[in-house]
Amino acid sequence: MSAEASNPIPNDRGQHLLRVLIHRYIRDGQPVGSRTLSKDAGLDLSPATIRNVMSDLEELGLVSAPHTSAGRIPTPRGYRLFVDTLVRYRQPGDGDIRKIQAQIRRKSDSPEDLVSAVSSMLSDFTSMAGVVTVPRAPQVTMRQIEFLPLSENRVLVILVVNDREVQNRILHTERDYSASELQQAQNFMNEHYAGLDMEQVRSRLLEDLDSTRDSMNQTMHDIIAVAQSAMDGATDPDNQYVVAGETKLMDFAELSDVDTLRRLFDAFSRKRLILDLLDRSINANGVQIFIGEESGYRIFDGCSVITAPYHVDDDTIGVLGVIGPTRMAYDRVVPIVDVTARLLESALSHNG
Repeated sequence: MSAEASNPIPNDRGQHLLRVLIHRYIRDGQPVGSRTLSKDAGLDLSPATIRNVMSDLEELGLVSAPHTSAGRIPTPRGYRLFVDTLVRYRQPGDGDIRKIQAQIRRKSDSPEDLVSAVSSMLSDFTSMAGVVTVPRAPQVTMRQIEFLPLSENRVLVILVVNDREVQNRILHTERDYSASELQQAQNFMNEHYAGLDMEQVRSRLLEDLDSTRDSMNQTMHDIIAVAQSAMDGATDPDNQYVVAGETKLMDFAELSDVDTLRRLFDAFSRKRLILDLLDRSINANGVQIFIGEESGYRIFDGCSVITAPYHVDDDTIGVLGVIGPTRMAYDRVVPIVDVTARLLESALSHNG
């Protein structure tokens, strides 16, 4: 959540007025004028002095004046300074924590039920879109692989991972392979890769296929090369997330025009885009806040994304978060995301 080192920092008075302006703008959604700031700031400053401070903040890129309005609104850079150094985060009260715990407890039969309940609960608590990735296996170890010939240039791959989990895949090949050819490739893989983490298997396969290209039987080389695709998704076979409350974004004026909504709903339907954004938080230390263009996707330029990874034991197995407008109550939303991640961790640990 740290601010960029190049971000300018105003003096104490400027910081105080920026904090007051952002709180007021988050509450009302209207540009904040100097008279309003004078009343809210609790400082004995004339409107003229406040206008001068606002001019300084504008030069620093922390506020802007939309259209011809005399009032100012925060910029993404202003929000960034706010969330990093100015905001006073409000931890959820005991009543809210009990509500979150109760909803999680009611849906603790399976991880899928849990994440569905948590995404809905995040949406309900924040009135924005809640998103949670489905827990992935902390570590996936290859125990055994088997190739069986099928008709029409197809091969059935039976992959046993971890202790008992069996994953079946059908591969389409350039030609038919005999049972003996497949047995030869199967024996090679079980001898060299059984017991390794799937990520190790995939990287070792690439290295071994390259280094043994000349010495390995071409048929077996081809089969093993094709079998690489059987490894895709084995570490995270479903690669899913659950999102709830997308339509609540229509309630925010700044996101409610048809083009903006169309782009946002398109983003939610394009699973890869959201997953890429969430994956950037999977190894993060605590809550991450992406404001506007910080997400790296133009589609979210008017949004902020608050995420937190969740763990079981020492393994990070998923990410949860909230997507809403940049004009969100960070002081409340950030702690809710953080606390929810911790409570989900607790529920998953007890289920395990």
